[in-house]
Amino acid sequence: MTCIDATTPRVSPNRPLLLVVAAALIDADGRVLLAERPAGKNMAGLWEFPGGKVHSDETPEAALVRELHEELGIETSAGDFSALTFASHAYPDFHLLMPVFACHVWSGTPQAKEDQRLVWVTELQMKDYPMPPADVVLARDLWKLL
Repeated sequence: MTCIDATTPRVSPNRPLLLVVAAALIDADGRVLLAERPAGKNMAGLWEFPGGKVHSDETPEAALVRELHEELGIETSAGDFSALTFASHAYPDFHLLMPVFACHVWSGTPQAKEDQRLVWVTELQMKDYPMPPADVVLARDLWKLL
């Protein structure tokens, strides 16, 4: 049984918990794929790891299979992912919880399917791509985890 007292942080009713999932797609050269958030979306112009919202009837892995197909046109399966890390970040309107998986295997060539730009980056290049706050810490620590 878990006991929560007054000092335990809670998600405010005004700041709902949002579960999203992301992938660090790693190519044969050890580069990682980043996607730019397209115009019209929240945080447009910032670069992030591909992924998206987890629907209520999905596991994080199933959501990632779906999102990578929708966003990039690639085929993956839950067995292609290795749990890597997670981000927990309080944005003004919601609290983000984002498990991140490493993926070295997929079918097809990643292509921008949702008006986003894509780029493969090395560890040194990643710092040149501005990211949403939740992704900044992930990007900094990613190379230590791979």
